[in-house]
Amino acid sequence: MFSKILIANRGEIACRVMRSCRAMGIKTVAVYSEADVDARHVREADEAVAIGPAPAAQSYLAIERIVEACRQTDADAVHPGYGFLSENRAIAAALANAGVVFIGPTPEAIAAMGDKIESKKLARKAKVNVVPGHLGVIKNDKEAVKIAREIGYPVMIKASAGGGGKGMRVARSDDEVREGFRAASSEARSSFADDRVFIEAFIENPRHIEIQVLGDSHGNIIHLGERECSIQRRHQKVIEEAPSPFLDDKTRAAMGRQAVALAAAVGYQSAGTVEFIVDARKHFYFLEMNTRLQVEHPVTELVTGLDLVAQMIRIAAGEKLALKQKDVHTRGWAVEARVYAEDPERGFLPSTGRLVRYREPTAGGSVRIDSGVYEGADISMFYDPMIAKVIGHGADRREALHALGDALDAFLIRGVAHNTRFLSALLQHSRFVAGRLSTGFIAEEFPDGFHGGASDPAMLRLLHAVAAVVHHHHQEREAAISGRLHAPEPRAGSEWVVVQNGDKHAVTVAATAGGFAVLDGETSHELVSTWRIGDPLYQGTVNGRAVTVQVERRGVGYRLSHGGALVDLLVLSPRAAEFATLMPVKRPPDLSRFLLSPMPGLLASLAVTAGQEVKAGQELCVVEAMKMENLLRAERDGRVATLHAKPGDSLAVDQPILEFE
Repeated sequence: MFSKILIANRGEIACRVMRSCRAMGIKTVAVYSEADVDARHVREADEAVAIGPAPAAQSYLAIERIVEACRQTDADAVHPGYGFLSENRAIAAALANAGVVFIGPTPEAIAAMGDKIESKKLARKAKVNVVPGHLGVIKNDKEAVKIAREIGYPVMIKASAGGGGKGMRVARSDDEVREGFRAASSEARSSFADDRVFIEAFIENPRHIEIQVLGDSHGNIIHLGERECSIQRRHQKVIEEAPSPFLDDKTRAAMGRQAVALAAAVGYQSAGTVEFIVDARKHFYFLEMNTRLQVEHPVTELVTGLDLVAQMIRIAAGEKLALKQKDVHTRGWAVEARVYAEDPERGFLPSTGRLVRYREPTAGGSVRIDSGVYEGADISMFYDPMIAKVIGHGADRREALHALGDALDAFLIRGVAHNTRFLSALLQHSRFVAGRLSTGFIAEEFPDGFHGGASDPAMLRLLHAVAAVVHHHHQEREAAISGRLHAPEPRAGSEWVVVQNGDKHAVTVAATAGGFAVLDGETSHELVSTWRIGDPLYQGTVNGRAVTVQVERRGVGYRLSHGGALVDLLVLSPRAAEFATLMPVKRPPDLSRFLLSPMPGLLASLAVTAGQEVKAGQELCVVEAMKMENLLRAERDGRVATLHAKPGDSLAVDQPILEFE
């Protein structure tokens, strides 16, 4: 067994690998860029080595620097995590030449299966179902259009070395192919140092279901069942679960057999994932094979009881698999949600900055948290914006979803925008609860984007009750302050008016033996909690049901968040509520003449000049952030008056890029 493992990665997955290493008594080495000097994975490792500047191409993708770090620390093995160099055969070969073990498949298997073009060719030979498409390298956008026409629209443009949703575009016309080819090639080049792309038919409304495989160096290969990964946005998985609510035993077994056959065709050694797309009739087609650990591996771990990282390490050390296929059994259900630093209400644009407050839900039992940050850490513009993964586990799907939903309610993040409310809204969506999923779910159910979770009347009354009790606590404390020049106004009873968007809701707060009762004329809520002023989480029971509500004091009002809903409330005395109706409403400034940067990032290019006439829909500029290129277009016809930024400038969110006449 290895004595020291270097993790050639960062963030959440680096911390995850270290956890298994510690359990196995193996020392760990972290590598870090200039942007990650204070990162959590650096703090948790036994040793740490600086490997270069912040851009990944000069640090985490620099093979020679990883190999040199191994030499400096005498590491005898490297775990690549996911992303970066995890599916690059060159690092496996370079490590082998240096006498260091690569914890993953052989360079030959990576070349055959990690390359999306070669893997499809091999799958056809292995008689695995494959999506129709063109598997040759495409030279330019003109050739891309020709191929797309031959296949028939819609088509999927994909990076050959891609993964994680990078370098992927759906195109439904010649123009979209041209634009998608350029964008996919550029993203692939910056993310994987390989700009090759290919094109295949895009199957409408498919499910994305993948099979986890394990193979050792002794010829043994098994599968560990499936993961349903259909909830995606821009081809990036958002929620994953095991098992799939769609598959029957017959289809599950057939997919497992094909996955094992494909892995056997390349003598696969290590953990890998064979991805399929599945149509409404349960016909499945090979999509690609990821020759690495998947982001969503925890759901498989929870339902099988296996540590996949430990399995990878043991396989790389030459051990035989301790399991045969007949020994693999799944129990219960697990659902994972990826928490990202992004703003769902601004088109899911990435968010950067410092985590000024960060409190993870309590892990253990039915909740698992995999993260790589801490309070005070920075979310950098240079890397993937994932903050953490939250996984709910239960005896069945309902229990797992309930555990995950409660955990998301209790996940406190301040300083950057994040998607926890969007995730909560997804979990409560009737179609998701019913298991009627597809990769187009988010686009279909949120066609205009996410603008806050739907607040049904029952949830709003619950939030009104919590706000009333919180305000009541504040008033009691203020009334108890001694030495005041003017005594507080005596209050007979505790009648309040909760104001939301100008609508008034009268409530009465009354003390009970265990807490407070809040009556609103229609319903009664009994709240029991140990909440104290200043605590951002109101945790307790409402009518006997456990509830967590995030509470933030904002001026004289409160912002409450629960179950995907976010509300701003005022709690006033009846008299103050009367006066509030007379207050003028401040109008926001008119910024319609400006093109504002929707996110922190780098201005990669400007497509217009001062004085130029532009038409609605015309490209204005490209802002690069989190390894993704974001194309900004004109919303209407106009003339550019002034340019406020130039290519290469770093942009803050809402910073003016240009101004129209």
